Amino acid sequence: MSKFPKNLIIITGPTAIGKTGLAVFIAKQLKTEIISFDSRQFYKEMKIGTAVPSDKELAEIPHHFIQNLSIHEEYSVGDFEKDALKKIEELFQNFDSVVMVGGSGLYEKAVTEGLDVFPEVDSSIREELIKDLNEFGIEKLQEELKTADPEYFEKADIQNAHRIIRALEICRGTGMTFSSFRKNDLKPRNFNVIKIGLELPRQEIYDRINQRVDLMMDAGLLDEVKSLYEFRNLNSLQTVGYREIFDYLDGKTSLDLAVEEIKKNTRRYAKRQLTWYRKDEKIKWFSPFEKEKVLNYIKNCLN
Repeated sequence: MSKFPKNLIIITGPTAIGKTGLAVFIAKQLKTEIISFDSRQFYKEMKIGTAVPSDKELAEIPHHFIQNLSIHEEYSVGDFEKDALKKIEELFQNFDSVVMVGGSGLYEKAVTEGLDVFPEVDSSIREELIKDLNEFGIEKLQEELKTADPEYFEKADIQNAHRIIRALEICRGTGMTFSSFRKNDLKPRNFNVIKIGLELPRQEIYDRINQRVDLMMDAGLLDEVKSLYEFRNLNSLQTVGYREIFDYLDGKTSLDLAVEEIKKNTRRYAKRQLTWYRKDEKIKWFSPFEKEKVLNYIKNCLN
């Protein structure tokens, strides 16, 4: 039974599984709008490598938080929590339900449960960490995190440069562990949350990822990354699909090997996404091909 009159419908799952298509279908059926919580799709300069919704999909249903920022803007998960909650309240003036779609688990958690509060640290620490990442690779930062905060190292997504840099800037800036600031206190929300997860056999997910990367290359990913090369040290560009091609442009690898690395690192990312969401017992899992089944489940929850 619904506790509140308004509903936030979450659609999530690993990359390349078909979240956008389902979100557009559900939003059309419920006559509502879509909020994206894919942190890579916020940046307007990163269109191809982040697989933003197609122009057709964007025209069918209003989307929010898609290509709304520049890579030159500092934007944190805390900023997203504040902005997304404000947008959700605005949309609830006109709609009983809002669809929120994406694969950035921490950003979804920020909206549905709230975030832990971390101290401010000097921005120069992050700049130094990004410099270390580019000079010595992610392995050096992984080793530092393992020593500075072994508890977080065991839980962290250690292939995610964003997460490692975030944890280390707290460790370096405060002299305390990142873990010591993680309280996991739930913040009350004034809406119901319905969570849908999409899944397929692992090999099918991997095949879809490999195909998507090939399509990105055909669509001009290399030229997109070349156009961003001078800004490669920005935090927003420390991400899969860009880092590997920067390595190619630096002469560290061939283009073919860079593309294979993108596929491999994206597959690893999908595996980590599934690991994160498998821990959430509130998620109801479906195949991306079960659109009507998902719609019926949501309608039953709403009733």
